[in-house]
Amino acid sequence: MLVPVTRYVKASRNALSLLEKCLVSMDQTKQIQAHLITSGTIVDPFAAGKIIEFCATSSRGDLNNAYLVFRHNPHSTVFIWNTMIRAFVEKDRPLDALSLYKDMRGRGFLPNNYTFSFLLKACLGLSALLDGQKLHAQIFRLGWERYDFVLNGLIHTYASCECISSARKLFDTSMNKDVISWTAMVNGYAKLGQATEARELFDQMPEKNAVSWSTMLNCYAQLGLFKEALEIFNEMLHQGVPPNLVGIVGALSACASLGTLSQGRWIHAFVDRNKMELDRVLGTALVDMYSKCGCIETALQIFNTMPEKDVFSWTSMISGLAHHGLGESAVKLFAKMQEEGIRPNGITFICVLNACSGMGLVEEGQNIFRSMKSLHGIEPGVEHYGCLVDLLGRAGRLEESKNVVREMPFAPDSYVLGALLNACRVHGEVNLGQTTLRSLVGLHVDQGGACALLSNIYAAASRWEDVAKVRKDMGEKKMQKVPGCSLIEVDGVSFEFVAGHRSHFLMEEMMDVMHGMIKQLEPFGCNADALDCVVLTD
Repeated sequence: MLVPVTRYVKASRNALSLLEKCLVSMDQTKQIQAHLITSGTIVDPFAAGKIIEFCATSSRGDLNNAYLVFRHNPHSTVFIWNTMIRAFVEKDRPLDALSLYKDMRGRGFLPNNYTFSFLLKACLGLSALLDGQKLHAQIFRLGWERYDFVLNGLIHTYASCECISSARKLFDTSMNKDVISWTAMVNGYAKLGQATEARELFDQMPEKNAVSWSTMLNCYAQLGLFKEALEIFNEMLHQGVPPNLVGIVGALSACASLGTLSQGRWIHAFVDRNKMELDRVLGTALVDMYSKCGCIETALQIFNTMPEKDVFSWTSMISGLAHHGLGESAVKLFAKMQEEGIRPNGITFICVLNACSGMGLVEEGQNIFRSMKSLHGIEPGVEHYGCLVDLLGRAGRLEESKNVVREMPFAPDSYVLGALLNACRVHGEVNLGQTTLRSLVGLHVDQGGACALLSNIYAAASRWEDVAKVRKDMGEKKMQKVPGCSLIEVDGVSFEFVAGHRSHFLMEEMMDVMHGMIKQLEPFGCNADALDCVVLTD
């Protein structure tokens, strides 16, 4: 432990040496700081710079103290300004970093290449294209554009702000394209949803690292191209590139969406073999994957062993329980989440309201809906009203459900009206179904799906002429219901089935099995026509 520094003749030098090696705590740093102040050494830019650097960038430091020393130091240097700008960026305070830079210029200090590399990261955090363009002009005027890491920062800024043409111009002029500049360009096409262009650039890369592989993987995952995402992941492994955390999380997301449990388990085993830390991001990805692949008990085990959980972890677990029909457990977990001081967000409320809806927990759901604004200060959105309409509608409380739609503070969207229409189907409310369908006209909705629901409402009421009329109108207007789709994994291979499609090479054998199942269910009121409804309808 550091003894009082005033007992040493060469205390300043020794103390600064300890700071440079990060061998002191924050309390000891303040002792050193006090000695430097009383001895007058603090006015030395080198001494002040060491105090500021330790406090601003060390994990044991104190950014506020660093800023205090910085502001009271009469002899700043570009190094000290850069240290503070860098600290603000790393502490996720990009606006403060840009503001400090303006102050730096106002006081007559010229930025260098390091200054701009930090400032461009601040622009990335804000998606601030205009600020990036202003910095670009200053970089060009001062001649720092020729430095590779500054140029890469510019490329990354333009690409992340979806200004691909400017990013491409800089990329094409670069004489030393490295993996960072290539990856920045791949990431910028990916952000625009241009998977083909991103893949072409990715394939042209002379060298690839874990970051570039993960960027391409997440491009596919974010665009819903989950098979392609897993293909990239497997190719990365085949090339001997160990995936980083981003790649692992992206691959788990793809497994969750495809229901490929075997590959998800393999990735989990890879995580364990490589002793990767089960942090909040990775833990949440595993919880989500196991939940969506049907292994809710495993998801719970992982959730319970996570050392730290954030709102996304809790929300993912609540969502998993809701989708497995464990609504009461989801509501209890929601209560426990709040007991542990985790504030729910808007998505959390959607998940727990869906849990209440699935289990018919009307009173609980209504209380939770009311608590959004009264307890948590979250204004309910249209999605939350849609959940409330669905909750009441499923319970047969159609009049209340209709009143919610009528009294909403904004116009209902297709989700809200679709929930009401589905309730009409379940409870045979023909007139309300007709009115609701008319409300959907003009909205950007699946009109074919809505008309199919109305047809089912008529069928439940044995109004066959109306069924025929709706189907005829759908045909004349060339409306089609978006076909249902399901995935199943067999021996590690995912098979996709789309309603109305009979292209699978084992379709005849599957049809025979289903016919056999229907035959056995005939005594319970099921008939062979039901098979056509399941397999052939579109």
